[in-house]
Amino acid sequence: MANRFNLPDIDFLEKEPEQIEAEMLQHVSDKTGFTLMRADPRRKFLQSLATFVSIERNRMEHALRQNRLAYAEDNSLDHMGLEMSTERIEAKAAKTIMAFVLEAERPHEAYVIDAGELVSVGEVYFAIDEVLIIPAGQSIGSVGATCTELGEIGNNYLVGEISTLVRPKAYVNSVQNTTVSSGGAELESDDAYAERIRLAPESFSTAGPELAYVYWVKTASTEIADVKAESPKEGHVDVYILMQNGRLPTSAEIQEVDGIINDSQVRPLTDLVSVNGPEQVSYEALATYWISKSNETVASIIQKQVENEYQEYIKWQRSKMGRDVDMSELIARLKSKGASRVAVNSEMFIEVAKNQVAIELPTSELSFGGIADE
Repeated sequence: MANRFNLPDIDFLEKEPEQIEAEMLQHVSDKTGFTLMRADPRRKFLQSLATFVSIERNRMEHALRQNRLAYAEDNSLDHMGLEMSTERIEAKAAKTIMAFVLEAERPHEAYVIDAGELVSVGEVYFAIDEVLIIPAGQSIGSVGATCTELGEIGNNYLVGEISTLVRPKAYVNSVQNTTVSSGGAELESDDAYAERIRLAPESFSTAGPELAYVYWVKTASTEIADVKAESPKEGHVDVYILMQNGRLPTSAEIQEVDGIINDSQVRPLTDLVSVNGPEQVSYEALATYWISKSNETVASIIQKQVENEYQEYIKWQRSKMGRDVDMSELIARLKSKGASRVAVNSEMFIEVAKNQVAIELPTSELSFGGIADE
């Protein structure tokens, strides 16, 4: 079991069967004066006990480690969080706004669409949050809708993608989402939860220290990957948030964080706090790679590995604020996946401030230069 926070491992008990057997034989020898030979049935019996003791010690080691934040998992971690008044963030469903368009020829009266009506995209369903009443004389109405499944499954459907009314209704000409669906989040992972528990003592004050702001912001959603808080001048605090995989926050996500940070029990009275997405720094990742002639027979495999690594680099670059653009990182990554030579045709280094995030330009591209002699 790997520990978090890069701490040295803790071993409470000796668990190797051979060492346990040696200790048991020594104990018998000390107490009785007998030395049990290898073929002695009594030694064979002790060997079987040593295996059992090893299994039980491994179980006990696991149980003891569950009392350490660096190792705790699942329910054990939930109990540690409760002691720090920090509960695990539950999964959330994605939300969007649905627009209903009625036919021009319909009875001249208000039209009612019930709460709970389902609109789908493929196998994903969104339920209307509340009753929608479209007054007489109007043909369009909008209402919030929530994915019927918790988690990220309902995220990132573009405007117009969610457009199938599951139960057709008279006079409804069309329906579609008018905002990109967002806000869905999985149950908080053990590692993310443990990090918040570690930050919990910072929250015992109001959100004055920088890490206190980080703690309170991360209570909003498991989708928040990075937080920066800075004070450009006395009494002013600017908070910047970045979502998982480098996604910029939506206005709804910013408002949710703003509501938490500006709560009277969290924000110091003297602070004026604003919440924003990070400033964007554009960069271009234009690169060409070659594969060594000695690897020509497996070139197709290497190409796939290199191209996948290029996409991983793009994701990595935009997943943290203040991460400078350094194309030597890209070169090293591509070479680690089998490229024999890499040529970068864009700016090699761009400094990124801690409240900024580097976003690749659409013109970024990876090209295969072919097979090259070593």
